[in-house]
Amino acid sequence: MTVSGEVEAAEGTDPELLDLQDDISFELEEVNELLAELIALQADRKAKDGELLSYRLGVTGEQPETLAKIGARYDLSRDRIRQLHTKAVGQLIRNAQLSGHRAANVFAKRYPVGARDQQLVRALLVETYATDTDIAANELSYLKLRLAGHAAEDAKRVAGFVTQRIAAWQKKTNRRLAKLRDAEPRATSQLNPWLGQVDWPGSGTPDALPVTSARTVDSDDDGRGHFYLDKVGRDVPFDSGLAARLLWILNASDLVDSFQEQPAAVGFELNGAEHLGYPSIAARLTDGRVVLIDVQPLGHVAFHVNRTKSAAGRAYAHGKGWGWLVWTGSLLGLPDLLARKVDASSAARLTELVEHGPAPWSAIRQVRDETGLELLDFIALVLRNEWRWDRGPFRLSAPPSRPRGT
Repeated sequence: MTVSGEVEAAEGTDPELLDLQDDISFELEEVNELLAELIALQADRKAKDGELLSYRLGVTGEQPETLAKIGARYDLSRDRIRQLHTKAVGQLIRNAQLSGHRAANVFAKRYPVGARDQQLVRALLVETYATDTDIAANELSYLKLRLAGHAAEDAKRVAGFVTQRIAAWQKKTNRRLAKLRDAEPRATSQLNPWLGQVDWPGSGTPDALPVTSARTVDSDDDGRGHFYLDKVGRDVPFDSGLAARLLWILNASDLVDSFQEQPAAVGFELNGAEHLGYPSIAARLTDGRVVLIDVQPLGHVAFHVNRTKSAAGRAYAHGKGWGWLVWTGSLLGLPDLLARKVDASSAARLTELVEHGPAPWSAIRQVRDETGLELLDFIALVLRNEWRWDRGPFRLSAPPSRPRGT
């Protein structure tokens, strides 16, 4: 959400009018890449710290996990996970300060110590929305501010304000939805372009819409928000403002008959290990078709982990006779990114880098500084060329099936 968009949402503007693309930038990605790099360094010192920080903060490009879900991984309580995470964050900050890591300069410029609280809160809220990280907003905000040089008590205060603003928005939106409960469904113009991006299977009758969520470990975690949505007649949980926005649109649209959040657990393999993903929503349209939708913020759709999850989600959906859609929070979808026109010199420079082996983030920054490459252009090239983009630490490389130099 842009700063103006965040204010508009707080003042009651329909959330479907917002678009994420204005908030996608190399500057924000630089922050996230540096966080991922610091966590990778922490993992080198203590593997479990790296795991906890990665799961909670979502720095690899996946959505942050709730404390309850992380606790289930280790058979530990939420409070114990919180304690371990807090300790790991403190150690990461100390190590970064002692080593003189370059992150300090980048963070200090983005979150200046002399800035007013309101300025910092608004910037952090924008970043939270754009990266789909509401669940970990407090921890991420605190860590960014501490790395920028803010005192612990100041960072804690501002991070608390961020969390309060998110909670206030949730409550205000829930009250607004309650007032609309008896209103007539309305056409949602924003839904129509997205339906044009759905990857539909061949002919066949779609399986029925599930009636329960497959996500059970942390379904009632107090870090998740809840809205009462009249289309399904119950409270529906969500993890972020981005997911809530999609729920709002589906609930308001006269093209949608019903929907179910996290309808399935979809397995996928990543780096030789088995994982489970939970696509965000299955929606049944009024014409009887069903579409499985996964929320992936625009800036994250090209990450290797998300593309791997998407491939598994698409196969699952088509096996059910359902359509598949990656919802980016923008009118720009995957088809638009694949078709995006990119400056030829920028494309040639990146292609040359990848052909000579995995490219470091510093080389990508240099191309950007010299050519004016935008992050959306970079994302488009990654998708178009099927390059592998990992974060934590950064790596841009050719896919295994494509030998270097070909």
